[in-house]
Amino acid sequence: MLPIIATPKYDMIVPSTGESITYRPYVVKEEKILLIALESESEVAIERAVTDIIKACLETPLDIKTLTMFDIEFMFTTLRSKSVGEGIDVVLNCDNEECDATQKIKINLDDVYVANLETAGENMNVKINDDVSVDLKYLGYSDNLTQGQRTTETEAAINMVAKTIETIYSGEETFACKDAPFKEVVAFVESLNNDQFASVIKFMQDSPVITYDIEYKCRECGTDNVKTLKGLSDFFS
Repeated sequence: MLPIIATPKYDMIVPSTGESITYRPYVVKEEKILLIALESESEVAIERAVTDIIKACLETPLDIKTLTMFDIEFMFTTLRSKSVGEGIDVVLNCDNEECDATQKIKINLDDVYVANLETAGENMNVKINDDVSVDLKYLGYSDNLTQGQRTTETEAAINMVAKTIETIYSGEETFACKDAPFKEVVAFVESLNNDQFASVIKFMQDSPVITYDIEYKCRECGTDNVKTLKGLSDFFS
């Protein structure tokens, strides 16, 4: 039998729980999954590839369905750093509105951190009106939108808000959204006014997210740029 190349093992901390887990870098077999997904340009396929690679590389038993999206994004970024290298190039636009230059900047994935983690778990109940309030949750593995749920930016935003709502309280009644048809949760979201909708959006915007801070000088106009990358798409778009 031909030999199988041994791979090293590393430890990382799951951001949402503080649990230490062991993993191995991904190899060609897993990278092929990612490359095929990237070639398809399907967000659904890419998200599925990312989670499939994490599941394949974990050495510690872990139910990936219990992870938040910021867990998954941090874990994949860490995997990418150990598997391919910590340095990646991103192409950024200049902050100067009169300058249309783009610039390739190398960033170090080992310096990526999870922002807003210190406030995680706060403000997860939002009052809609005097009679109605909602409990919110951080989006997780099972909350990825289907292709049909993201046909437009508006549809995607409404569906993401619907998936963020965990429980609805109306008077003395309590409704667990996981037990209700998703279309009914969407209908509830569509019945919100702009301020009520914005209050849930703010919770999502303030949620923990993988982050990288960059400062660089534009080589065309000399502007000092200060940028923040947030979310997996900013790193691997």
